[in-house]
Amino acid sequence: MQGGSQEPEGAPLIADAVQDNWVDTRAPEWLRPYLRLSRFDRPIGTWLLLLPCWWALLLAMLHSGTASWFDAWIFIGCAIGATLMRGAGCTWNDITDRDFDGAVERTRNRPIPSGQVSVKQAVVWMILQTLVSCAVLLTFNWVAIGLGVLSLVPVLIYPFAKRFTWWPQVFLGLAFNWGALLAWTAHTGLLEWPALTLYAAGIVWTLFYDTIYAHQDTEDDALIGIKSTARLFGESTPQWLMYFLIGSVTLFAFAIIQGAIERSFVSLIIALGGVWAFGWHLNWQLRRFDPDNQAGLLKLFRSNRDAGLLPVLFFAIALLL
Repeated sequence: MQGGSQEPEGAPLIADAVQDNWVDTRAPEWLRPYLRLSRFDRPIGTWLLLLPCWWALLLAMLHSGTASWFDAWIFIGCAIGATLMRGAGCTWNDITDRDFDGAVERTRNRPIPSGQVSVKQAVVWMILQTLVSCAVLLTFNWVAIGLGVLSLVPVLIYPFAKRFTWWPQVFLGLAFNWGALLAWTAHTGLLEWPALTLYAAGIVWTLFYDTIYAHQDTEDDALIGIKSTARLFGESTPQWLMYFLIGSVTLFAFAIIQGAIERSFVSLIIALGGVWAFGWHLNWQLRRFDPDNQAGLLKLFRSNRDAGLLPVLFFAIALLL
């Protein structure tokens, strides 16, 4: 795979990569195009895929009132799986979108449209990441394994969604929050209502943050015919973001009430405090939303890592009581 994937001298960097990231500064040159395919230079997507897993695992532990060393492995395994499956999913996305990416200013320097990686090399890279992810998945129970296999369906569909619907963010939400179902069942062995409600909350959260993200490309998307909620909502975006904020927080709170019903009242209040903090952060983003500020849009999108970590912190405290 190394042959033919050398980075051209002075190769342009990806527009939304984190400044001075380790891929561009320390990774071997021959490996950089593959790491960029997997978005290792843009880790926010891995966080957004991972956080629903951690929410569900901690909520399942609150729900069952039990914790074991295997839960520590689920916690770590989800991090490994999220990193690799996000990489595989992004590679698949770049394979299917290679013609579109070359026509969009923000994505034209991605490895495939810029010629740093061939489609064949990208396919091999995608398969390698998927196989390692499967090895992690096989350490979980059979229900979780089955859900992990099913997760490939929304992953495969998502890149094509923007070609036939104005709501591709829904398909992204279906894929990115699947870990909430998987992590819950990895702990409990059962797929239960709190996990499904949490999954729905995550999907609405994805509509919130990815609508913000999609506003970076509205002009280019209009020229090449790509659909998105950002283009659909236009000037009404702030109103829709408020709807998504309310919907996500409401569903999140309901999932906690469903899932933590056996815990002490104090634990329940602390867990709900995590939802309040999450909602406060989304409101902070909404108040700073400016569709004409490209740098600001990317900053707000990336800040959803912090929004998603807040419930993790509160859930962990609730578990200690």
